[in-house]
Amino acid sequence: MSTSVQSVGRSGAVMAAGTLVSRVAGMLRAVLLTGVIGSTGLAAEAFTVANTLPNSLYLLLAGGTLNAVLVPQIIRARTRRDAGEDFVNRLITAAIALFVLASVVLTALSPWLVRLYFDTTSEDALRLATVFAFICVPQVLFYGLYTIFGQVLNANGRFAAFTFAPLVANVVAIAGLLWFSAAGHPERAAPADWTPGMIGILAGTATLSIALQAVALVVPLRRMGFRYRPRWGLRGHGFGAVSDVAKWSFGSIVVVQVGFWVTTKVLTNAADEGARRGLGTAGIAAFNPAQLLMMLPHGLVTVSLVTALYTQLSEAASRGDDAAVMRQHEQGLRIPAPLLLPVVSLVLATVPLVTATLFFRSPLTETEAIAAVLVGLFGGIVPLGWVYLNDRVFYAQQQTFWSFRTQCVVTGISVTIALVASTLPPGRTATVLAFGQTFAYVVGASVGWAVLRRQHGRIGLRGAASVYVKVGVPAVLTAVALGLAIRALAPDFGVDRGVHALVVGGLVLGVAGVVELVVTWGVAHLLGVEEVGRLLAPVGRRLRALGRR
Repeated sequence: MSTSVQSVGRSGAVMAAGTLVSRVAGMLRAVLLTGVIGSTGLAAEAFTVANTLPNSLYLLLAGGTLNAVLVPQIIRARTRRDAGEDFVNRLITAAIALFVLASVVLTALSPWLVRLYFDTTSEDALRLATVFAFICVPQVLFYGLYTIFGQVLNANGRFAAFTFAPLVANVVAIAGLLWFSAAGHPERAAPADWTPGMIGILAGTATLSIALQAVALVVPLRRMGFRYRPRWGLRGHGFGAVSDVAKWSFGSIVVVQVGFWVTTKVLTNAADEGARRGLGTAGIAAFNPAQLLMMLPHGLVTVSLVTALYTQLSEAASRGDDAAVMRQHEQGLRIPAPLLLPVVSLVLATVPLVTATLFFRSPLTETEAIAAVLVGLFGGIVPLGWVYLNDRVFYAQQQTFWSFRTQCVVTGISVTIALVASTLPPGRTATVLAFGQTFAYVVGASVGWAVLRRQHGRIGLRGAASVYVKVGVPAVLTAVALGLAIRALAPDFGVDRGVHALVVGGLVLGVAGVVELVVTWGVAHLLGVEEVGRLLAPVGRRLRALGRR
């Protein structure tokens, strides 16, 4: 195995560990949150809209731009003595000023922003969402600081802190939810029944969690030797290249946020219509936990590996070494397959059981609403990873205009399907919208590959396709067999609620997961999939060492 692959593997493992711990904590947070506010109903929609607003606004302001340009620009600046630190000091100073001003202005605009995103006829729900937003929107400042600090660490090869910091946020938010329950406040309360104490605990700890997530990166920055010193003025310090790259990244984020706005409006309208009919309809409050479940394997596997590859992609692109860029691209295509395909296959074969187990505190009707979204979203994990990888290649090559065009295709398709879904009965809207997003990722990945093939010729698709077939076929067949076996042996599995559902469901799905991996990896290894051998090699070495003792 090459040093490059080993380095990516080590960095990816560090990031995967941080992502795993943080995402598991995030799932626990989502489980507790659905227990407090539910996953259907207008109060759940109100908090979900308000608490997702700051992240959306932050991304619209600068999030994608910072992610796209910081690592390549810092790597380039390191070739000149002290230029990298001066560059970052000036950027941090400008960003703090921007985000403080933006937080104040956007908080003042909270009532208008809530009405822009929340499509409901309930005045009680609008008022509740507005109060939540006044407390949550200041998170914009802390999202910005977290991204800047984290990308400085990533550019210097320090991946661990950036991936473990969300754990701090999730622990604080979990503590807030436990406090809410311990205080005896009613769960799944109607919008008109929320008291100032209930609102303060839920929204206040949500904002505190994001603030501490940013603060958690200050210590590793200082240990790295970085010292922040305020520096004003951007002209003449290399920001011309940044602005040229950033304009396309900003355009991509605008397009994404237009799509998010349409999606939120469609989903909240479906939930509102369902509430008027007395139905527990999936809206944004059910869509978010389903999306969180989808992002768990995506973040754990794809994002960790591709982020570890990104520094090497940037360095190869800065040297003009197109062959090395494509080698890294092919690695990014192949390595996630043995991990993602078994997980995706098993979850899709057992979707209602998965949501009934994970969201054990929620009524079965609410877990079914989440399942209706998850079945459409979860198949999009793999094509989303392809889009993500292609984008990072474009970023490394300073070709963010291609990322922008790809995003226009993805968002255009998903928005079109969302508008079609809005004309359907409210119970079907979220499911159709979810399938539409998966289809959009497939088309977006295909567009990105077409561009890269035209630029570089061979981009490793044939070798990657062989891996996906050799892993995918046994993964799907095994998952289908396991799903049928669970339904035949335990037809009422998932009906019970509470801790019993979590324990029994966890055991059954855990055993099924082990069987899925053993069979899939075993068959794929026999078929010559090298990536499986690399995954199993450390286990084999450990077993041989134990055998010699």
